[in-house]
Formats: sequence, structure tokens, C-alpha cells
Amino acid sequence: MKRVLLSLVVLSISLLLFTQPVFSHCEIPCGIYGDEMRFDMISEHIKTIEKSMQMIKKLKEEKDINYNQLVRWVNNKEKHSQEIQSIVYQYFMTQRIKPIYEKDTKEHKKYLRQLTLLHEMLVYAMKSKQTTDIENVEKLKSLLSDFKNVYFGPESGRYIH
Repeated sequence: MKRVLLSLVVLSISLLLFTQPVFSHCEIPCGIYGDEMRFDMISEHIKTIEKSMQMIKKLKEEKDINYNQLVRWVNNKEKHSQEIQSIVYQYFMTQRIKPIYEKDTKEHKKYLRQLTLLHEMLVYAMKSKQTTDIENVEKLKSLLSDFKNVYFGPESGRYIH
């Protein structure tokens, strides 16, 4: 009995120490969505990536480079780029953008436009991981604005579920 109890304790501790938390919205589906919040989150991640790129460039120009800080800013930039990718594919592509199969309809064109913009966002988030080129950040800002306009529609500032 003691062995079983000890095994359960060890297993519980192992699960707590060696598992990573999942930060995603449910796929039950629960019907609870925060579309506007996701746009705000992506925008904040873009600003953080931009700040990280600026700090990386600044630190690299110093006479005595603080490599600890440099690495921290690089990691920060990559983390926030990954967060954008996660929101794009986990939230929008998996849960919010529904396939439209009727070709040559207004809805199908909107669907294709949304997929195209989301794919481009994935690519520019990846490029933001790879470089400190601010043009990638500017492209992400532009793509987010375009996607928001297509997603919510030009006539409305809010998505109606």
C-alpha cells in the first residue's frame, strides 16, 4: 500500500514539475469568444516585438555589450512572435474562421481573404523571430489592420456572433 501511495505522490509531483501549462481557448466549443480582445493582444505583442528589436539594436551598439540583456530581449522577441502565431492559428484559424465551400460567393471570397491575411501574419511573425528588421513589424501592423477590417467588416467596428 505504501508503494502505491508513494508512486502516486511521485507521479503527481512529476506531472506538476514537468508539464507545461496550455494557454489556449477551449475547443469544446464553449461559445465564449473574445474577438476584440484577441486583436488587442496581437497588437500588444507587435508593440513588444518592436520594442525588443529596438533594444537589441541598441544593446549591440554599446561598447561593452551586456549579453545577458541581449539574450533576454531576443528571447522576448521570439516569445511574443510565437504568441501571435498561436493566436492566429489556435484561435482564428481553428475556431473562428469557418470554411466556406460555395465557390464564387461573397462569403467564399471573404473566407479566402481572411485565410490569406492570417497566413501572411504567420509568415511575418516568423520573420520577426529571425531578424530585427522593423519592416516585418510594420507589415504585421498593416496585416492586423487589414484582417480586422475584413473580419469585422468595414460597416461595423465589432464582430456580431
